[in-house]
Amino acid sequence: MRLDSLEDSHALGARLAEVVRPGDVIALSGPLGAGKTSIARGLLEALGLEGEAPSPSFAIVQPYDSPEVRIPVLHVDLYRIEDPDEAEELGLDDARADSLLIVEWPERLGADAWRDALWLSLEVAPDGARFLTARASAAWRDRWPQILQ
Repeated sequence: MRLDSLEDSHALGARLAEVVRPGDVIALSGPLGAGKTSIARGLLEALGLEGEAPSPSFAIVQPYDSPEVRIPVLHVDLYRIEDPDEAEELGLDDARADSLLIVEWPERLGADAWRDALWLSLEVAPDGARFLTARASAAWRDRWPQILQ
């Protein structure tokens, strides 16, 4: 999928918001500046967040709860995680019981992390557009086509 603009990234996030539910993981992978946070912001806005969501780069985990958003969300940035064991302290697997996880830099935990996640990988094209590749687990296979419409 080609995302030509910031608006396209936000719109993708909004379409994701239509089908997400607590317990889901959306893993956003790609280089710095690829648009991971833009997709997350579009999703959070569509879930009801007013104002711009800060990047969780320094906090690592930015929580959102009702009434701020329709369902509880943890926006996670693992860029500064150097060892997968560090992520254990964040309690992300426990948080999944009642929250949506939006995880930037999920590859920091290895390819086997969150096998049931929707993995979205972004690459920056020479013209500035973003190319998105999705890997939809069985948990997402029925919902992913709805997002593409």
